[in-house]
Amino acid sequence: MVTTDGVLADIGTDHSYIPIALLQRQKIHRAIAMDISKGPLERARANIAAAHLENYIETRISDGVQELAEGEADAILIAGMGGELVIHILTEGEKICSAAEELILQPQSDIQKVREYLRGHQYKIVDEDMVLEAGKYYHMMRAVRVEQDDTWDKLNEQTRTVCDIYGPLLLRNGNPVLRRFLVRQHRQLTMLLRTLSEQPESDAIQKRISEVKEELQNNESAYTILGVIKNAGI
Repeated sequence: MVTTDGVLADIGTDHSYIPIALLQRQKIHRAIAMDISKGPLERARANIAAAHLENYIETRISDGVQELAEGEADAILIAGMGGELVIHILTEGEKICSAAEELILQPQSDIQKVREYLRGHQYKIVDEDMVLEAGKYYHMMRAVRVEQDDTWDKLNEQTRTVCDIYGPLLLRNGNPVLRRFLVRQHRQLTMLLRTLSEQPESDAIQKRISEVKEELQNNESAYTILGVIKNAGI
């Protein structure tokens, strides 16, 4: 998803595998590999040296994008961490992040919240993908800053919620991994609802039943909103 052919800032780089791979594939010219801890950066430096890329990848200790200058990176990558932390980094470094040509994000949790944040802060998701590896689903997205995006004004609240949960472009493009996920989720939620309905009635059980019914409604809406989001220009 990195498209700028320029400088990449990898936030929370850990082993620096991504900057190394991107340079080897000639997708970027240079990279700044950043991490909050010395340990990961030491591992990163060892891998960078082994790949003979010391002249192309700079390492920095940084809390989020704190040590990145405005406009220094064309693409900012934030991957392999929880969604709340992704949002924290974007919020604390809003000036820096908004100056980049693109954000490449791969939150491990709270993906709906990340999409909501982007939608509410003048970012547009222009590419998405979803993969399944070792039983775990991974979502990734590329977002760009926009002055105005009235796409969402054309959609009702239910459709916006479903897009935030499952990904507007994943839905529009009929992503095959998302389709399998939706089928699996529907089966799990249906079984859970049946189990809850057999439990002795209580306020807690009724609350959980309502939550599961709402999740099921969102799941089933994912199959029916395709025409709506296409008409809205997503």
